[in-house]
Amino acid sequence: MSKIITLDGELRTDFGKGAARQARRAGKIPAVIYGHGTDAVRVLLPAAATTLAVRGANALLNISVEGEDTITLVKDIQRHALRQTVDHLDLLIVKKGEKVTVEVSVHIEGELAAGASLALDHAVIAVEAEAVALPEFVVANITGVAAGTHILASDLVLPEGTALAIPGDVVIATVEAAAEAESAE
Repeated sequence: MSKIITLDGELRTDFGKGAARQARRAGKIPAVIYGHGTDAVRVLLPAAATTLAVRGANALLNISVEGEDTITLVKDIQRHALRQTVDHLDLLIVKKGEKVTVEVSVHIEGELAAGASLALDHAVIAVEAEAVALPEFVVANITGVAAGTHILASDLVLPEGTALAIPGDVVIATVEAAAEAESAE
């Protein structure tokens, strides 16, 4: 489950490209907090701490601005084209108990049967989970799966409180006969 990282922010009073560049030179990242029918709030976040916080997928941030805390989910990250530094963040307000749909990676566990290979069709899938308890990944167990078998979304091991946001009959991976075995036949 992802943990909530607290960042201290400050309200942004200057807007536009020039103000954003000036903020970045001062070691701050411009961000917008929106959602739940509230007006968008423009903030500046510390660059180093924010960059570390958003390295993983589906980062949850507790933004503290003028004594008021807001739990947010990173909705979009805009990065510099060459340096890959974080230029801007869009943050979506989430509340405890609220369900959100996010994409998580599929981790393969186990060993294939002899003479089989794996073709992964979907490395990430959409799941629905509580906003403050997002899984980092879901597991596909391939132990002893015979060649010619499809691993469906419904076969994935989901953490408690997590549901698929895609149909259960979507093929996640296919176990195929190894190329060497096919050429021998």
